[in-house]
Amino acid sequence: MSDSYAVPPRVLADLVPGALARDAVLVGLGAALTGGAAQVAVSIEPISPVPLTGQTLAVLLVGAALGPARGVASMALYLAVGALGVPWFAGGTSGAGVVSFGYVIGFVLAGAVVGALARRGGDRTPLRTAGTMVLGNLCIYAIGVPYLALAAHLPLTRALAAGVVPFLVGDALKVLLATALLPAAWAVVRRVQDNGR
Repeated sequence: MSDSYAVPPRVLADLVPGALARDAVLVGLGAALTGGAAQVAVSIEPISPVPLTGQTLAVLLVGAALGPARGVASMALYLAVGALGVPWFAGGTSGAGVVSFGYVIGFVLAGAVVGALARRGGDRTPLRTAGTMVLGNLCIYAIGVPYLALAAHLPLTRALAAGVVPFLVGDALKVLLATALLPAAWAVVRRVQDNGR
């Protein structure tokens, strides 16, 4: 067995050689992936001021692949750069004044939770991955919906109707996609490791 596999990888990013430089690149790539996915946006006004995007899938995959520390750093970088004016929030927006900014704050929490669960094997099987992704989505909603209620001056029930309900089908599809991608990636890792022995 080679030295690189003496300690089993705990998340997919652990397979990439290097340390500090690797982590910086991966954090930047995770933020860029999230910013790119945010540009795949479909407005659903007047149902909701929050658009449908590919962003949450990117957040959940980044958290799972990078682990808790790098996942949080990646989402914090995405948040900070967007808050400072880079137009890479949903649909090319930026700044902390957008009504969907609470979801972006929730991305940081989701990066921590999904990353921590992935580090404990929460992305190795379809069932565990589904549970991990659902919890990640709940983290995003836990901050995004109250922020939406405050920013858009909505009662909480209306914020739930506008900030959660329209996204449930898309979230289910994203969870299904993640349950296919992440365990498949780990299956490839296992095959490569077995062939290297």
